[in-house]
Amino acid sequence: MLSDEQHYQLLKALEDNPNTSQRELAREVGYSLGKINYCLQALKSKGLVKAENFRNSTNKTAYLYKLTPAGISEKATITRRFLSQKLEEHEQLAREIETLKQEVAEQTQ
Repeated sequence: MLSDEQHYQLLKALEDNPNTSQRELAREVGYSLGKINYCLQALKSKGLVKAENFRNSTNKTAYLYKLTPAGISEKATITRRFLSQKLEEHEQLAREIETLKQEVAEQTQ
């Protein structure tokens, strides 16, 4: 199971560069080649990604990974959820920084 962050990164990478190889994709998102293959198969089975052979490619195993309309919708949902999580983390960090600043100020007086 992928976290929202991992799911977002994978869908964004596919959207940004649909003709990337699985090996390049694995390197970009930091997964093993086997995990990328597994994730792509899962995304295809859910109807979020469509894989097509390059017609003009000399490498007949090269694929074009395109987000389907359902994939685009899923990416938007995940992006909103991921953004919400990151904003909450940011707010918590800002509160922690403010507390630390106050502690330092009290210690230096």
